[in-house]
Amino acid sequence: MSNISKDLPVITIDSVRSWGVIDLRELIAYRDLLFFMVWRNVKVTYAQSVGGFAWAVIQPAFQIIVFTVIFGGLLELDSDGMPYPLFTTVAVIPWAYMSGTLSGTSSALVHNAGMLAKIYFPRAIFLLNPVFGNLIPFLISLVVLFAVLVYYQVGLTQQIFMLPVFLLLMILTPLSIGIWLSSLAIRFRDVNIAMGMLMRTLIYLVPVMYPSDQISEGLRQWYILNPFVGVIEGFRSCLLGQPYHYDSLLTCLIITPVLLITGSIYFRRMERVIVDVI
Repeated sequence: MSNISKDLPVITIDSVRSWGVIDLRELIAYRDLLFFMVWRNVKVTYAQSVGGFAWAVIQPAFQIIVFTVIFGGLLELDSDGMPYPLFTTVAVIPWAYMSGTLSGTSSALVHNAGMLAKIYFPRAIFLLNPVFGNLIPFLISLVVLFAVLVYYQVGLTQQIFMLPVFLLLMILTPLSIGIWLSSLAIRFRDVNIAMGMLMRTLIYLVPVMYPSDQISEGLRQWYILNPFVGVIEGFRSCLLGQPYHYDSLLTCLIITPVLLITGSIYFRRMERVIVDVI
C-alpha cells in the first residue's frame, strides 16, 4: 500500500494570486475539457432539433430579409450606393457571432454556478466556451455571406488581406467585454438584468442597418468608442472594397486589448471568491 501511494502523483490546489492575468498554461492543460464542453453545447443546441445545423444558415438569412424589407425597403435607409441585402449581410454575419458570444460570456459564471461549487478547473473555460462554440455556427453561416457576394458579383480586392485582423478582433472584442461583465455579475446580479436591455439596444449602436457615414463628425468621436463599430466597418472594407475607417480601427485596436488585459486581471481577482459569493 505504501509503495502504491508513493507512485501516485501529488496534486496541490492552491489559491490564486490576488492580482495577475489568466493562467494560459493551465488553460492549455485543460484544453480537452474545453473541447468536450464546446462539443456538448453544440450537440444540445443543434443535434436535438429538426433543422440541425441548417438553423445556423436560416437565422442570419431571416434577419437579413427582415432588415432588407423594413430598413432597406420601407424606411429606405442609405446603403452607401450598394444593394441593401449585400450591405447588411456583410455586417449581420459577424454581428450575430459577436452578440451571441457577448451574451454567453457575460452570463457564463452565473449560469454554471452549480458546477463551480462542485469541482475545480480553470473558471475561464466557462468564458471560452461560447467564444469557440459560436465559431461553428459562424463558419456555417458564411454560406449565406458567400452566396450573397457571388450573387452580386462582388470581386475581391487587396483589402481582403486585412480580413484575418478583423476576424481576430471579432473574437477578442466580445470576449474582452464579456470578461468584465461576467466578473461583475459575480457580485452584482444587476449586470444580468442590464445585459438583456443592452443586447436589445446594442444593435442600434453599431452600423449593421445603416452606414456609419451618417453619424455626424461631432458624434463620431464618441460613436467609435464602441469597439464593435471598428469590427463591422472593417468587414465592409475588406469584403466590399470600401475605404478603411482608420479612426474606428485604431480605437478598436486600443480599447479591445486594454479591456482584455484589465478584465483578465479583475477576473483573476474575483476568481478567489467566486464560490463564496455566487
